[in-house]
Parts: sequence; structure tokens; C-alpha cells
Amino acid sequence: MIKFLLKGLFRDKSRSLLPLIVVAIGVMLAVFMRGYINGIMVDMIEQTARFNTGHVKVMTKAYSDNMSQAPNDLALTNVSELKKNLRNDFPDIEWVSRIKFGGLIDVPDENGETKSQGPAMGIGLDLFSPGSDEARRLNLERSLVRGSMPDSEGEVLLSEDFSRKLDTGPAKDVTLIGSTMNGGMAIFNFRVAGTVRFGNTGMDRGTVIADLQDVQHALNMDDAAGEILGLFDSGYYEDETAAPVVRKFEDKYTDENDEYAPVMLRLRDQEGLSIYVDMSKSMGFIITFIFIVAMSLVLWNAGLLGGLRRYGEIGIRLAIGEEKGHIYKTMIYESVMIGFAGTIIGTAFGLGLSWLMQTYGLDISEFTKNATTGVMMPDVVRARITPPDFYIGFIPGVLSTVTGTMLAGIGIYKRKTAQLFKELET
Repeated sequence: MIKFLLKGLFRDKSRSLLPLIVVAIGVMLAVFMRGYINGIMVDMIEQTARFNTGHVKVMTKAYSDNMSQAPNDLALTNVSELKKNLRNDFPDIEWVSRIKFGGLIDVPDENGETKSQGPAMGIGLDLFSPGSDEARRLNLERSLVRGSMPDSEGEVLLSEDFSRKLDTGPAKDVTLIGSTMNGGMAIFNFRVAGTVRFGNTGMDRGTVIADLQDVQHALNMDDAAGEILGLFDSGYYEDETAAPVVRKFEDKYTDENDEYAPVMLRLRDQEGLSIYVDMSKSMGFIITFIFIVAMSLVLWNAGLLGGLRRYGEIGIRLAIGEEKGHIYKTMIYESVMIGFAGTIIGTAFGLGLSWLMQTYGLDISEFTKNATTGVMMPDVVRARITPPDFYIGFIPGVLSTVTGTMLAGIGIYKRKTAQLFKELET
């Protein structure tokens, strides 16, 4: 019987082609939208990871207890050796050193006297080492407003609003006044290479970005760093990936009796991000669920209308003696075939579109270049394919189509012989 039904669907395009196209388009949109929503929600977390938390972060126990203050007197030492060990223990993670520091930025006039001053929050990161990906990771080049990226020692980037406030800019000298790792006074001269806009009001008010080695030299932090960020090669944070990494690290390095012993925190364990991580997952599920329900209703109606349009055919089949139950079952079998075929085609196209957007992304820089966005907002929006994308389309594609056909087919059992012959006469 299955073979007979397939021949009927292939030969009668009026009852197979349009439903197949509708199902394929609906499933394609459902699969693609799920990948797109996943990408948007994940990218918000990844921006935080790249700029501040990493997927995992290593610091001293004492530093972690006062992390919001960035206490460099409690920073990690012998960082080069520690990073070498981390690379050996966790080769699938990229490890980068960061130093957060605070101080006063002093701008001299032509006579070397103070012209203006302002408090600043600084970040030291590796800008010059061969193969370093820090500038791209923080989207610094595309966030430049004036000047250029630092290309030699002693050059820094200032936030654009901060530089305007201090009445300074590219090719001008500034002085950092702060405290060293050992509590002494630090005074170090920098030259402004360029200015950037972060898209974050707090950071745009007073931020300095400098090369890690310059900051180590300025703050007397030779081979030291406040934090070592670990970023997974996959490019995405997952609790299932981070948890065993933290356990393995604790087994080897943690010493509860030494406040300067290194400890490791997952992204979700920092700055109250656990709520956001959980919320991003639930919001992605809720938005996906709403869209799938909407597409299910569309395909449900398509199956319902398809069944209603076939009442004439059903009447003829009843008139020649075919049983109502048999007609009902064949209609369901046909809808299963159409739904299954349409789902496979739609899933293939939906995954293809998601893969293209995941690989190449959608450049939205033209829409954001004049907005208050920059480092904190990505210029390229990407989708993300996850295992559920391979089967989620069967919910609207098969289940909804079959349900619509089943509802339409209920009318078969309500057909009366007298009414049937009257319909055939007309």
C-alpha cells in the first residue's frame, strides 16, 4: 500500500507538491531561526568572555576574593612558567595574561606642566607578541576613532570620550600615576597611539589599553599578571567543558593554606554571570519554542486545508465502497510521507543557511558605525548550529502536518450517503 500511495503522490502534483513546499519552507525557517537565536544569545556571553572573564580564569586565591578591586599586590607571579604548565595540561585552551590597573592620567602642556588630569581604569594585554590575537579578540582595530593601533613600546590607546575630556589625542604624551605591585608609587610616560570607542558608558569615561610588557614594567610586575584567561578552541563557553577543566586544575594546583596559590573559576562563577548564563539558555528556548509553535500552527492549517480540499475525492471513494477507516488511514500515511520528506529538505536548507551564517557571519558594521558601539558589540553576527537543530524540524514538519490532516479527516466519519449522492450530482 505504501508503494501505491507514493505513486499517487508522485503522479498527482496538486496534492503533494504544494504541501511539500510549504512544509520545507516552514521547517527551514524554524531550523534557521533556532540557529540564529542561539548565535545571538551565545555571542553576548562570548563578548564578556573575550573582554573580561575568559571561559575560565586563573588567579591567586586572595585575588579572587577581591576580584572587583583588581588588587595587583595579590597578583600571580612566575606567570611564564604557569602558562607553560597550563598549555601542557590543557592544550585545547588558549591562555592569555591580563593586568587590570587603576591610576591617574596626567596630560602635560607645552612646558611640561600639568594641563589636565583624570582617573583611569587600565587593561594590559599582549599586543605585540607574534601570533597574539588579543587586538582582534577585543575588536580594537575596528573600534578605532582616531589615530592607529600601538606598534611600538610605550604606546597606548585611550577611550575617545576620555581623550576629549583631557584635551589630548594621538601622538601626544601622557603620564600614568599609580601604585606598583609592591605598594610603591608608579610614574610612567606613554604616548597616545589612538583612541577607541567601547560602546560602554563606564569604560568610555576613562579607559587605557596598553601592552602587557609596558604595564609590567610600569607597575614593577616582572613576569607577573593579575589574571590568566583561558579560552576554549571551540569559541563557545559550555559548563560541561569547563567543569572537568576546573576539577583537574584544582587537583593539581589548589592549596587551601596558601592565599597566593592559583585558583580557577568558570565564567558562570564570576560577577554573578550564572544567572545570565541560565537566562540566556532559557530565553533561547522560549524564543525558539514560540517560533516553532507559530510554524506548527501554519503547517497544521496547511494540513487541515489540504484535507478539506479533498472532500470531493473522498466522496467518490466512499461512493465506490471504500471504507471510511481505510480512507482516513491513507490520508494520514500520505501526510506522514509529505511531512517527512518536507522536513528532511527543510532541515537540510535550514542547516545550510545556519552553516553559512556561522562560518561567514553577517556584517552589521555599516549599521553600527555611527552608534555608540565598539568593543562590547560585535560587528559580525553569527548563527550557531547545535545537535537539536538536526531534529527540531520534525515537530512542526511531521507532527503538525499529520495533526492537521487528522482533524480534517474527522469529517469523513460524518459523511452521510444521502448527502454524498447530492454532492456528486452537483
